[in-house]
Amino acid sequence: MTRSSLSAPAAGLAAAMLAALLAACSSAKLPERFHTLLPAERAASAPAGGAPVYVDVLPVGVPAQVDHAQFVVRQPDDSLLLLEQDRWAAPLQDELRGAIVERLSTRWGAVDVRGVALPLPAVWRVRVDVQRFESIPGREARLESTWSVSSTQRGGATLVCRSVVAESAGAGGVPALAAAHRRAAVRLADEIGERLRAMYAGGTAAC
Repeated sequence: MTRSSLSAPAAGLAAAMLAALLAACSSAKLPERFHTLLPAERAASAPAGGAPVYVDVLPVGVPAQVDHAQFVVRQPDDSLLLLEQDRWAAPLQDELRGAIVERLSTRWGAVDVRGVALPLPAVWRVRVDVQRFESIPGREARLESTWSVSSTQRGGATLVCRSVVAESAGAGGVPALAAAHRRAAVRLADEIGERLRAMYAGGTAAC
């Protein structure tokens, strides 16, 4: 046998491997989808009447298990799966804070003063600590949290509550879960806003 005939099989194999590699490199990568808890449009409902309520919404605490850029979903065997192609548009704690501020502003007439160095009347401090942020495909989005509202005035009122909000996700994959979480964030913000307004008016508020 000649040398060329001995190298032919190896050359063919190398050519096939190169073709496969080029095909893999040229194949289109699945696009990443970014999800947000902010609504596409501002709420159409009129804000609560009366003077604006100045609020300082502190950074929202989130569980370490879901504090990732990727969407984290619970599997049927109770394991957690990070979805590389589905991500939050901003860190989850910022998404939650933004959604709460948005709803308090549009529905409850609140003005977020965080970072504003101006003389202001009494400011109401809102703190939210999320214990569970569950995303179960085809089933529900669950938001369990402890939150508080307190006045910065000396001797001001303080209220501490716990909320459990669950929204059906149904079919639709991650977009349906994201929409359910948006509804859950609105419900949580409404619970806070209703009691915030009552306390601001000098009334009593209970969980």
